[in-house]
Amino acid sequence: MSSTLLIRASTEADLPAIQAIYAEAVLHGTGTFETEVPELAEMTRRRQEVLGRALPWLVAEFEGRVLGYAYANYFRPRLAYRFCLEDSIYLHPDARGQGVGRLLLAELTARCEDAGARQLLAVIGDSENKGSIGLHTALGFEHTGLLKSSGWKFGRWLDVVLMQRQLGPGDQHSPE
Repeated sequence: MSSTLLIRASTEADLPAIQAIYAEAVLHGTGTFETEVPELAEMTRRRQEVLGRALPWLVAEFEGRVLGYAYANYFRPRLAYRFCLEDSIYLHPDARGQGVGRLLLAELTARCEDAGARQLLAVIGDSENKGSIGLHTALGFEHTGLLKSSGWKFGRWLDVVLMQRQLGPGDQHSPE
């Protein structure tokens, strides 16, 4: 699939597909702790916030169909966190296990580094989320923590796995 898969910056026209992919994750998955599907207007607002910070929001497209998306946003809003981003990645169920996530996350990581970020975090919902944990591990993220039983969804407690990857010179030099 990767020979004709296109990883590109998202456009406003991609938002219905993005919202549908996220809706499936909210309703059926534990990778997000949201329990109600955000409306298209809310997804539009979220994307505009990310792009307004000059951060990447990407999609994976195959034969004109959006198969997944990934973006990075500030880990926390306080100024001291400005060089530390958190990634988010969601795939259509048909695209899982086919390398789409790997291509999306690799490109997202490169664009975050180009934007001047020094740390990229993965805050992974559900310690049983082997796909996301494996993907992040394969792309150089290290396990940095576990928040036990921090979410309640689908009638069970869910852990949060924290993973981190240095970008560029990381913490070896001042970013300014």
